[in-house]
Amino acid sequence: MADGEFCVVCGRTGRPLEDGVCAECAASRTPLVTVPEQVEVVLCPTCGARWSRGHWGPPGAPPVISSEDLAPFLSIHPEVAVRTLRWEERARSASLRELTGAAEVRFRGLERTVPLVLRVRVVDRTCTDCGRRSGRFYTALLQLRGEAAPRVTRPKELGRRLDAVWKELASEARADWRAAVAWREELPEGWDVYFTDTLAARAVARLAKQRYGAGIVESASLFGRKNGQDIYRVTFCLRFPPGILEAAESAGGAPPAPPWNDTLKKRTRRRTAERVRSTA
Repeated sequence: MADGEFCVVCGRTGRPLEDGVCAECAASRTPLVTVPEQVEVVLCPTCGARWSRGHWGPPGAPPVISSEDLAPFLSIHPEVAVRTLRWEERARSASLRELTGAAEVRFRGLERTVPLVLRVRVVDRTCTDCGRRSGRFYTALLQLRGEAAPRVTRPKELGRRLDAVWKELASEARADWRAAVAWREELPEGWDVYFTDTLAARAVARLAKQRYGAGIVESASLFGRKNGQDIYRVTFCLRFPPGILEAAESAGGAPPAPPWNDTLKKRTRRRTAERVRSTA
């Protein structure tokens, strides 16, 4: 800064100038952080996912409006660095929130507090995944089964062991894989787990093979057509070794089941004509 230069707004000298204006005058005349008068936040009332930038976010978010929900609506000056941003709810109704905020910013070496006032309209809309679950829609089926033959465990005992294996498997799976599970059904031969994402189901099947040595049989069936392309539903049949099922049940603390009574399934052998003649 050359000697004799002064701010064209306040007339003070001895301060850094940019375009003839000091930092304080520039900050008072420049909108550092602004928000619209009213914005709209779309959330799923079932899982808490947010609709942002043309797609649904991850589930599990709380129903309370947070700073992350309001961040896309902020307009920040290129020379401004936002230190902190705090919001407080001033009033609320069934679908409308009135918020006041305070943004601590730094502009050209000056620290300032910018007050903000915002009205938020909350819109409840069911996300794609929750809509599919409520409509019993699925793209992949994971079948949890025991050994193929012979059957050595009762159906209830087998279901209990497979359920223990699934709970342990789900605890090791990624969060987005677990989020793709639509529902489960218990059958006499095991458990069926329905997925809304085929890639997630395939990843869980591979994890079961790597972790428990389960055998995988994959098959696909034509479900319909969309945009001129065939749509398939994929089935992954997982068969777990008996030792894995017993170990999972013991780890889960389930009560031991009584041994299988083979005598209940035995049938009286009929004496054929040849045998009758031979003994006569």
